[in-house]
Amino acid sequence: MTVAGTTTTGPELLIELDRGEGPLSARLQGGLREAVRTGRLARGERLPSTRTLARDLGVSRRLVVEAYAQLVAEGWLAARQGAGTSVAQAPRGRARLPAPEPGAEPVGRLPYDFFPGSPDLASFPRALWLRTLREVLRSAPDEALHYPDVAGTPELRAALAAHLGRVRGVVTTPERVLVTSGARQGLALLGRMLAGRGVTRIAIEWPTLPLHAEILEAGGLQIARIPVDADGVLVERLEASGAGAVLVTPAHQAPRGVALTPERRAALVAWAQAGERLIVEDDYDAEFRYDRAPLGAVQALAPEHVAYLGSVSKTLAPGLRLGWLALPAALVAPLAGAKALDDGGCQTLDQLTLARLLDTAAYDRVLRAARRRNRARRDALVSALAAELPGTRLEGLAAGLHALARLPAAVDAQALVAAARQVGVGVYPIPDRRGQTDELVLGYACLSEPAIAEGVRRLGSVMMTLG
Repeated sequence: MTVAGTTTTGPELLIELDRGEGPLSARLQGGLREAVRTGRLARGERLPSTRTLARDLGVSRRLVVEAYAQLVAEGWLAARQGAGTSVAQAPRGRARLPAPEPGAEPVGRLPYDFFPGSPDLASFPRALWLRTLREVLRSAPDEALHYPDVAGTPELRAALAAHLGRVRGVVTTPERVLVTSGARQGLALLGRMLAGRGVTRIAIEWPTLPLHAEILEAGGLQIARIPVDADGVLVERLEASGAGAVLVTPAHQAPRGVALTPERRAALVAWAQAGERLIVEDDYDAEFRYDRAPLGAVQALAPEHVAYLGSVSKTLAPGLRLGWLALPAALVAPLAGAKALDDGGCQTLDQLTLARLLDTAAYDRVLRAARRRNRARRDALVSALAAELPGTRLEGLAAGLHALARLPAAVDAQALVAAARQVGVGVYPIPDRRGQTDELVLGYACLSEPAIAEGVRRLGSVMMTLG
């Protein structure tokens, strides 16, 4: 007999009485010892009352009283008047996980971390989100708490289709929008789908975000690296790459920060249409522009050849795990089916909250405030680098959450990262094949203006020791 307790006092307790031979009392005592020995009952933890455990196990209370008394006598348990019965000692022979390798412990966030992939988490609109969530909870029908629609709630898909059309020029409908657990899941779904349809190779911009390549390779695709220059990815090299799809960041290339020119956008679409290939457009931080006119999405040029990928990770917070795909019609059903097997759909209440923010234009107000804040921090980075690292050139400043800093001279990339960490600064170099770098990707959105100034000052000191 195996019973999971339904106790009203003390912890839930699983006792297996059907293992082994001998009297029931001996098996009950053995089960309790095993619970302590393996650590399922920890030092100082209270046990269920004798009456409760007897009821849960379907045995007499006298049997439980005797078992507790025996384990108290053996030193496994302790009993105090008015305090009940609890575990008296550390578990004997408790299974332990192996000790972590030196340096494998999680490292805390550095105080001056120029991480390029995060917004200012301290500016997350907590009060607005909480107020909207409460409104959603008050008005949502009970059915909203059922298993979610795999493709996303109808409310969020409709709000996203309208928002993306208005702000990014995306041509889509709610039926073609798939809500994902962040952009990462969207890319993983696309990669596996392409591999399953016989595509063996996908082209990516180079350099790129390392995670993108890892996700696509894990999905079974080979990677073809296509260089990037001041006008964006070199589209003319796609044909020779043998790729059946391409992943691009045309509004603000990650990490160089350049925008794909109109001529290359047209050439990219022509390449996709000529070979019935797929463009995966990661529009990861296009909402943030400072010194240029808005750039529409490539998706609007060829909706049936572009899978448009976005999320709130850069606009609100990555911890929300909310992203989306605006898809060609033929890809909606297979990708929704794949997502159903992945996770069964995203959390409903957060979807409804985001939909309400989009519908009421509150999301737009959050974006405008973030744009002003990020522009001031970008300007602080420019000023600090001019003062502390003269001769450094900055690129990709017109938009986004990061800039590319070209140093006056190359240094060893690993040595730079290690030395910077010693003074609390996180930097992200783009190394060449020899491990040297004169390019740093510096995110500024997640640091205050004083922190940017101090972080660059410390970085300047580090560069002097390496130079």
